[in-house]
Amino acid sequence: MSLTLRVLAPDQSVFDGTAEEVILPSTTGLLGILPGHISMVTALDIGVLRVLNNGSWDSIALMGGFAEVEANEVTVLVNSAELGTKIDPTTAEADLEKAKNEFNQLEAQNNSTEKVKAQQNLNRARARLQATKSTD
Repeated sequence: MSLTLRVLAPDQSVFDGTAEEVILPSTTGLLGILPGHISMVTALDIGVLRVLNNGSWDSIALMGGFAEVEANEVTVLVNSAELGTKIDPTTAEADLEKAKNEFNQLEAQNNSTEKVKAQQNLNRARARLQATKSTD
């Protein structure tokens, strides 16, 4: 028995296939989905979605959204997403360092709006880099 997984962004279908297991970055923590899971809807945080298929894990960097689980179908609607295999690790690491530096520079300032944006950029950069790493 398997799951059908669809990851949809406004501009593209990122993933459409089957999976043995899905791990979602929900706003309350990591959420594992196996065949036969109860129906549910959950909010997703910026993070990495992991997909197990044929004994191998694939990663997708998600930039927040929602997931619905119903009758062995998982539909993930996100603001944007990237397959880990399509992200250049060197670029992702450089982007993470840049985001860390920007966040650290704003930490002492009182402008909370800029700090929130810098934190979101840092979270996105971290998720993109994590998605490039294999979990096998």
